[in-house]
This record gives sequence, structure tokens and C-alpha cells, in this order.
Amino acid sequence: MLDATMIQKCADPSLTPAIVEQFVQRAGSSDPLAVTVKAGGRLILVPKAKTPDEAMELIRQYVGQAVVRVGITQVPAGVGVKDVSELKSDLVHACENLRLGTGMFAKVVRIVAKWYGNPTDRQVFPQIFEDAVYAWKTGEFEGVSVFRAEDPGVSVKMIVPPVVEQDLDTDTDTDTDTDTDTDTAPASSTLKESENSGRVGAAEMRIDLSRIGAK
Repeated sequence: MLDATMIQKCADPSLTPAIVEQFVQRAGSSDPLAVTVKAGGRLILVPKAKTPDEAMELIRQYVGQAVVRVGITQVPAGVGVKDVSELKSDLVHACENLRLGTGMFAKVVRIVAKWYGNPTDRQVFPQIFEDAVYAWKTGEFEGVSVFRAEDPGVSVKMIVPPVVEQDLDTDTDTDTDTDTDTDTAPASSTLKESENSGRVGAAEMRIDLSRIGAK
């Protein structure tokens, strides 16, 4: 479903194809009609949507009452929406979902990188990505609601090689604000001190995530 042509056409240009692929592997779904609904940290079983209309019906039914994630990026539905009538069917179209999801994830990366001081220490970069994925799944990073927070606007150029493949249909414990999650908590609090040894304040940083998965 996710190929080089689609990534080039649809993904946020601030993320490299390798980052986009890794992001979808870690936090997304192989099904563009996938709708995940959670309330109070618990998964709510919903019928599997077979058409875009069925998917949108599920989304409109639960947005505002539960946490709803949609499509190949499992983008949070309803962020910035005041009424369900404002929800667009673009959410369940693969290209538009990828465009929206990667755009939001790029902002999450910038938020995490800013917290780290926009470092150039390469040893910190893999953890920035890990923390960004965790923040995407939970909706929060260091007490900040990442989907509603202001975009710091710092350019982050991320370059990664292929990494260990993971299941596309990852069960994402997610929330648009916050959620109790079983994933490993971000190591931001423990790495903050060591990160300060690197240069900070760079307008752009190159991130080598070759160490991801090498525990």
C-alpha cells in the first residue's frame, strides 16, 4: 500500500521517505479504512469498515465521545473540529491521510526536538524519534498535548537507513490529549542531562536513526 511513489506524492516533504515508512510501520495501519476507537485507555470493538462511507459513519459516531484514530497513519480524528459535520472523508483516503498524518507527525518531532534543545549530538537523535512515536501514540509529551500545541517551527531534517520491520497493524494506545499507555515511556527525562553536552539551538539538524531497534 505504501510505496515510494505514494510517499513522494502525498507525504509531508519535511520527512524523508525512510522516516515516513518507519513512522507508518511503528504507529500506523496497513488498512486505509482502519478505525480504532478507545475510551479510558480501553479498546472499543467496532465493526470493520468495508467502504469509506462505513468508516466515516464510525468516525462520526465516536468522535467527541472517545479517542478515534483513522487510516494508514492512525491520525487522530476530530482535532480542531468543533462539530462532526466538519469531518471530511479525506481521513479515509490513503493519500490525504498520509499527507495529514505525516504533517502532524512532523510537528510532533519538532516539539520533541525543541524539548531536547534541538541537539546536534547524534547519540540523542534515535531517542528523539522514539519519543516522537510515543507522543504520537499517547497524544502527549512531557505534559504537553502535542496535537493541540503550537508548532515550534524549527526545521528538522531527518535522514535514516532501513530499520527492523514491525507489524503495520500495531495496536496504538492513543489519545488526542493524554492516555495511559503500555508502551515504554519516553526516555526524555533521563536523556535530557546527557543531551545538554551537545550543541543546541541549531536551526536545522540531520538525524541518523540507524540505532533504532538496536537495544
